[in-house]
Amino acid sequence: MLRKRQVHLDFHTNGTLPVGKKFSIEQFQEALKIGHVDSITVFSKCHHGWSYHPTEVNEIHPELDFDLLGAQLEACKEIGVNAPVYISAGFDEKEYVKRPEWRYQPSPHKQEQINYENEMHFHLLCFNTDYLDFLCRQIEEVMVKYNPCGIFLDIISPRVCYCEKCVSDMKSLGLDIENEKDRNEFAQIVFNKYLEETNNAVRKYSDTATIFHNSGHVPKGDYRYIDSNTHLELESLPTGGWGYDHFPLSAAYSRSLKNTEFLGMTGKFHHSWGEFGGFKHPNALIYETSLSIANGAGCSIGDQMHPLGEMNMATYGLIGKAYSLVEEKEPWLTDAVNVADIAVLSAESVTGKANEKADFGANRMLLENNCLYNFIDSTMDFSNYKVLILPDVIVLSDEMTKKIKAYVEKGGKVIASGQSLVKDGKFILNTGAKYKGENEFNPTYLIPAYDTVNGTTEYVMRCNSFMLEAEDCEVLAYVQNPYFNRTSEHFCSHAHAPNNPEESYPAVVLKENVAYIGWDIFTAYAKHGHICFKELFNFVLNKMMGCHKSVYADIPDRAVVTLTRQEKEKRSILHLLFAHTTVRGENTEVIEDTVPLYDVKCSVKCDKKPTKVTLVPSGTELEFRYIDGNAEFTVPKVDIHQMVSIKD
Repeated sequence: MLRKRQVHLDFHTNGTLPVGKKFSIEQFQEALKIGHVDSITVFSKCHHGWSYHPTEVNEIHPELDFDLLGAQLEACKEIGVNAPVYISAGFDEKEYVKRPEWRYQPSPHKQEQINYENEMHFHLLCFNTDYLDFLCRQIEEVMVKYNPCGIFLDIISPRVCYCEKCVSDMKSLGLDIENEKDRNEFAQIVFNKYLEETNNAVRKYSDTATIFHNSGHVPKGDYRYIDSNTHLELESLPTGGWGYDHFPLSAAYSRSLKNTEFLGMTGKFHHSWGEFGGFKHPNALIYETSLSIANGAGCSIGDQMHPLGEMNMATYGLIGKAYSLVEEKEPWLTDAVNVADIAVLSAESVTGKANEKADFGANRMLLENNCLYNFIDSTMDFSNYKVLILPDVIVLSDEMTKKIKAYVEKGGKVIASGQSLVKDGKFILNTGAKYKGENEFNPTYLIPAYDTVNGTTEYVMRCNSFMLEAEDCEVLAYVQNPYFNRTSEHFCSHAHAPNNPEESYPAVVLKENVAYIGWDIFTAYAKHGHICFKELFNFVLNKMMGCHKSVYADIPDRAVVTLTRQEKEKRSILHLLFAHTTVRGENTEVIEDTVPLYDVKCSVKCDKKPTKVTLVPSGTELEFRYIDGNAEFTVPKVDIHQMVSIKD
C-alpha cells in the first residue's frame, strides 16, 4: 500500500556547484519528522546527468565525495520512512553534450534542430539509440547496490524523433517519415520498448519494488502506459499553470482504474518545479493535500534540496502543517473507496487527444454542482452508475455503442451533447427526435423552457450547434439563429449578429431515459464559462436524477464535495472542502486566507438509519434525522476541510 505523506525531493545540480557539503543524516531525519513525512523520493541521477553515489556505469557529480544517495536511504530506513529512488530518463544534459548520436531531434529541419540545441533548458535523448541501454544499466546498478523500495523514472512519453537512427529504422519497417500516422506509430514502438526494458531492469532484482514512469499526464484509455506502472502519481501544481480544477479531473479517472493506487503530486513552491526560495501559504498546502485525500489519493509534495545537501527547515515546517492533519485523518482514509453517481465518458479516451476541452468543461460543471462522479473510458463497466454523460465528441466504437444501448435498456440514464450520440447521420438512441446535421450558424442563441437566474430571454451560445426535428419528446430548450454569420463583408455591431426571433427550433430534448443537448456545451463551458451553459446542464441533470443524488450539501459552487466508503468499518465519509482562490501576478492562482463556512446543511443517502454521525477526527457527534432514506444533519463549520463519518 502506498504511503500517504510523500515528498518528491528534486535535486538537479549543475556540475560546477558544491554538493553535499552540509548534508547531515540527523538534520535530514529531523526535517522528515518535522514534516510528518512517511515517504520521500531521493535522487540517483538528475537531469544534468550526474549520479549522487559512487558508480561504475555513470559519473558521480564532480563536487560530491561521498555516497549521498546511500546516506539518505540509510537515514530513511532508521526512522521507518520509505525512499523510492529517482532516475532521470528523458533528460541527461551531460550525455547530450558528449554523445550527439544519442540526441533527440524534434524536427527534420536543420535550423529548427540548431535552435532547439541552443535553447536554455534540458535536452532530451532518444530512447531508440544506445542511450536506452545506458539508462537500463544505471537502473540495474541502483537495484543491485541499494535494493530500493521503488524506482521513479522522469520525463518520458512517446516522441516523434528525426534522428538518423529513427529515420533509418522507420524505413526498414516500411514506415514513411513524411506520414504523420507512421511517425506516431513508430514513436509508440520506441516508447513500448523503453517501458519493457526499463521495467525488466527493475524486475530482474525485485518483484515488489514500485515503478512509476512520469510523463506529467496520465493518458485516459492508454493502458500501454497505465499497465507499465505499479501506481500513478498525478502531477498537478495548481500555481504552476495547472489550476485547482486539474487534479479533480485526473483523480476522477484514476480512481476508476481497477487495483490502481495513486498520489496527488503538488509542490511547496509558489510557482512551479525548480524554484529555490519559493513558498506557498500553509493554507494552500492544507487545501491541496485535503483535495487529494478527498478524491481517493495519497499525497506527494514537491521540494528541491539545496546543492549543499541541507534540508530547509522552513519548508518542512510548512509541509508539516499539512501532513500533520493528513496523519490525523488516516484512519478514515485507509481502503476508502469514492462513491460516484455519474460516469463521464472521457472525450480524451475517445479521440486520443490530450487536453480535450469537453472533459475540462464537464469536470468543471460537475464540481460546481457538487456532484459525485468519475471519468471512465470505453473499456470500463458503467452499468452501476445512475447517469452516463457523453460530452460533445463522436463515439465511434461499435462495442461502446452496444454497451450504451444495453445500459439504457436496463434503466440507465444518458445525457449526451454535440455529436456524441450520432453515428452514420442518426442518433444511436431513441431521443424522440431526428438528427438533421450541424448548424451552419455560429454562434446561436439558447431560448430556455425553464427558469434561469436572468429570466426567460435569449442567451448567446458561442459553440457548434446541431439541428433537430422533434417527433415524440419533451423539448427543454430551443435554438434561434442569428440573422447571419459574421464575415468581413457582412457583420453587425462589435461581435455577432442578433438573434432572429421569427424562427425557433428544438435544441434540447428528453425522451424517457435519454436527454440530448444540441450544442458542444462542455467544450464551450471550458472556453467561456458562461452561466447559461451551466444552468442548462444543471436543469437537465436535475430532471434526470430527481431525488436520487447520493449527497446534497448547501455549499458554494467553488466548494468540493466527495463521499467515500470504508466497507470494513461499515461507515461512509463525507468530505467538504472550501477555499477562496485569488489570481496573483499574471496567472498564478493562490490560496491564502481561509473563509470558513458555517451551518452547512447536508443530506447523505443511506440504506438504513445510521447509528451515529460524527465529525472526524475530532469525534464530535452530530444530531441527525433519517428521512426517506437520507441522513440529514448540519455541519457547524468547514474550515478548508471537514470530514463527517456516517456509521451504519
